[in-house]
Amino acid sequence: MSDAGCVGPAVRLLPWLGPEGKPCYVVGDGMGYVSRLADETERVQLGMAGDLLGHAAELLAERGVSEGELRYLARCLAESLREVSRVAESRGARLAEKHTP
Repeated sequence: MSDAGCVGPAVRLLPWLGPEGKPCYVVGDGMGYVSRLADETERVQLGMAGDLLGHAAELLAERGVSEGELRYLARCLAESLREVSRVAESRGARLAEKHTP
């Protein structure tokens, strides 16, 4: 017998970390509660990243911004970039699965 053409359940990287800061995954068909929660979380994270970029542009255009404000902005941008990177990694892996023969 051959395993050709047999596709098992998909493994998805979730857009949040576990309690120990380690990646979390869900196994399934992408239609369950956790997958829907992950979809909504990704939507919120990407929207907040866009909003933060707009805020960063405004703040950087101002004169007299304090070092503390810039450091806070940098921390927020770094956190947002980590989240967006995780979303991209998760979505890229799912795209690769769909296109693997």
